[in-house]
Amino acid sequence: MPTTRREFLGRAVAGIAGVAAAAKADERPPDAGTAASDAGTPGAPPAFGTSPSVGPEVSPGTFGEAEKLVQVANAPAHRAQAAGNWRESMAALYERRTGPKKIALEDELAPATVWNPSIRGAGGPKKSGKVVRSLMPARPLPKSDDEIAYATVAQLSQWIKSRALTSTRLTQIYLDRMERFDPRLRCVITVIKDQALEQAMKADREIASGKYRGPLHGIPWGAKDLVDTKGIRTTYGAEPFQKRVPQRDATVVRKLNDAGAVLLAKLSLGALALNDIWFGGQTMNPWLLVEGSSGSSAGPGAATAAGLVGFAIGSETLGSIVAPSMRCGCTGLRPSFGRVSRAGAMTLCWSLDKLGPMARGVEDTLLVLQAISGQDNADVYTVPSELDFDATQPVQGLKVGYVSRWMSDPSATPVDRAALDAVKKAGMQPVEVE
Repeated sequence: MPTTRREFLGRAVAGIAGVAAAAKADERPPDAGTAASDAGTPGAPPAFGTSPSVGPEVSPGTFGEAEKLVQVANAPAHRAQAAGNWRESMAALYERRTGPKKIALEDELAPATVWNPSIRGAGGPKKSGKVVRSLMPARPLPKSDDEIAYATVAQLSQWIKSRALTSTRLTQIYLDRMERFDPRLRCVITVIKDQALEQAMKADREIASGKYRGPLHGIPWGAKDLVDTKGIRTTYGAEPFQKRVPQRDATVVRKLNDAGAVLLAKLSLGALALNDIWFGGQTMNPWLLVEGSSGSSAGPGAATAAGLVGFAIGSETLGSIVAPSMRCGCTGLRPSFGRVSRAGAMTLCWSLDKLGPMARGVEDTLLVLQAISGQDNADVYTVPSELDFDATQPVQGLKVGYVSRWMSDPSATPVDRAALDAVKKAGMQPVEVE
């Protein structure tokens, strides 16, 4: 039977080790006219597989256990061959990782190859880059701080623009709520109190002078703690990185700063962007405190749902925006790959990672997406992107894709089916996809 891609990759290491084995196996005297194995051009690096042994000791059993992870099975002879020559074949790589030829690699360094998922020649309709906001009637500012805290960005921005609410007051409301609720939620890694209040007061001064930057001006937000912030620790939620302090802002942070948003806190994520457990504990669902918030954008989901921030930036490789949004009951928008720059964000998978907004309303996510979208030379995967959105248009007739066989799958829940029913009742058109 033909070898699958998984089997090929799983056996590649053993194959590399085999090359080294072949290079060292023949200890017969060299043929006439052939240089001895320890001879070579002065100053040239050693031949592959002839460097001093380095790295951990391994056995054929080590490879046997590793094969379980990639679901392949090598012959015992191949395992023995790989184990016998592993330390020699890995020497060159270890030299560059630990010395003496160690090369420091920046966190944001991406592979030289660029993956583009768009279909060549399949261009879509031209975008205008125009975002039309909903015709939301202005309503009086609530007396309750709690009611203010749970308002959407669309509503908060109206109050701030009209100066019915100051950014400074809103920032303090969220800071107070973090102090009250985070001990139970464990959704905040670092509170940026002083800087946030400075940004809020600056926003108030600008708005009072007539310099209004747009719907995010003065809105407090939180960043998943894998997004770099200059001079503020960015830990990836992992214990070894608790004291990591970046020297520059991620592109999304810079863009939100330019939009006048107020960075309030670095929010939790499952360690190294997996699940909802980090070095401070497990982030919990605000509506069911015995249940985790899901992840890995655990803090953005919990903090947004609990009214601790106006909105948050999360990241998704395989469900990390969608899952906590579903669990905590907020609105998450996972952008198309390449729309939002990941420069300055921890990499989990270069060809899958995406940064996106999490908020308390659909329109909110579009307002944030408008601010953070666009091509960025610091992320070679980004593409020119314009955002068209008109909140005044009805949803009737919009097409919503769904996989019909998933709805009959045992893992499908009543909530999944209720969502499909809601789509139909709203007048949207469900379209089966495979």
